[in-house]
Amino acid sequence: MNSFISKWLSISILNLLFVAALGLILRYKIAYSLPFLDQKNILHSHSHFAFSGWISQTLMILMIYYLSRILGQEINNRYRWLLYANLISSYGMMITFIIQGYGLYSISFSTLNIFAFYAFAYYFWKDLNKIKEKSTSILWFKAALIFGLISSFGAFYLAYMMANKMTNQDMYLSSIYFFLHFQYNGWFLFAGLGLLTDKLEIITGERKKLYRAFQLFCFACIPAYFLSILWMEFISNIYILLIAAVIAQLVAWIIILKVYYKSRSLMRQKITNYGKILLILAALAFTIKLLLQSGSIHPELSHLSYGFRPIIIGYLHLVLLGVTSIFLLGFIVSFELVSVNKLLIWGISIFVGGVIINELLLMTQGLAALSYTAIPYINEMLLTAAIILFGGILIMLISRFTFLKQAQNR
Repeated sequence: MNSFISKWLSISILNLLFVAALGLILRYKIAYSLPFLDQKNILHSHSHFAFSGWISQTLMILMIYYLSRILGQEINNRYRWLLYANLISSYGMMITFIIQGYGLYSISFSTLNIFAFYAFAYYFWKDLNKIKEKSTSILWFKAALIFGLISSFGAFYLAYMMANKMTNQDMYLSSIYFFLHFQYNGWFLFAGLGLLTDKLEIITGERKKLYRAFQLFCFACIPAYFLSILWMEFISNIYILLIAAVIAQLVAWIIILKVYYKSRSLMRQKITNYGKILLILAALAFTIKLLLQSGSIHPELSHLSYGFRPIIIGYLHLVLLGVTSIFLLGFIVSFELVSVNKLLIWGISIFVGGVIINELLLMTQGLAALSYTAIPYINEMLLTAAIILFGGILIMLISRFTFLKQAQNR
């Protein structure tokens, strides 16, 4: 086990606990009252820290693990300061957004966080070029870094609008969706599939098919952004391109699923049983996400879904919890990058149960909102789901710190 990776992943689980704690506060404020905390400020802190402190931090760690496996573990020291830079700027964002919302300090920490990602992208790209045996995973990682850089343009423009108190609603929403799209459909997705296809290519040898899937996802990424802004007038001129992007993503995902299914017996020998379950759950969530995205190609359905906040929140949680978070935990457990024991498995199981309950409640709330129907005690039920999520992560963290303490005493 790589001790460097294991220790940093423990910090990631701690960060996930902070994300859940902020989500719990948000749910409590909706169900009851917490007047001394500003709801919007907590929301900004929750979302920014989830992206940078949990998902990006963990992806960086797993990508460093990928490099260390090929180039040697001495590569770890080169990235230590970059992980600290991302971590410190993420904590800065979490705290300052709670205190002031969008302001001088929170925007400063956000900018530092983006620059930390730029530095990571620069060094990681250079190290990828040192790998002699070229694989499809290298292309996935390079595309992930490019899309991560592109997403920052939306963040910078959003900060510019906030600082100058600009009130153009279309530009404001377009900037938010630009950042979100190139984060979770670009940086998160391509980095995750880079990690997955690396293992698939080693185990199955299906390089050509995985390369074809990469080409299709890569082609679809930029035009798929416009699915988020179908209300803009110019969209009718590129509508055929949007349909092509939707079809390309579905075909690419089917190719990857076929590669896995064809070699499932070999895959089972290389990954843990519980890790396999988590990866299947993440794949199921991603399939649902692609089908929902395909449905949004219909303008009326798109306007309907983007007009109701519960549906947007449900979709974002499906992507960030159901797809990305479960995948990251599944990948970590599948290849035993941390010590896997019963307590950790219990914690992850409770967390996954909380994700499923939370998603079902959000989707039910969203569907009810379409007919303007109020669901009794829905806020209290969502608060309960948030408590389950928090409890599961807390158990995971106890498992990790117990192991690390035992390792120090040996």
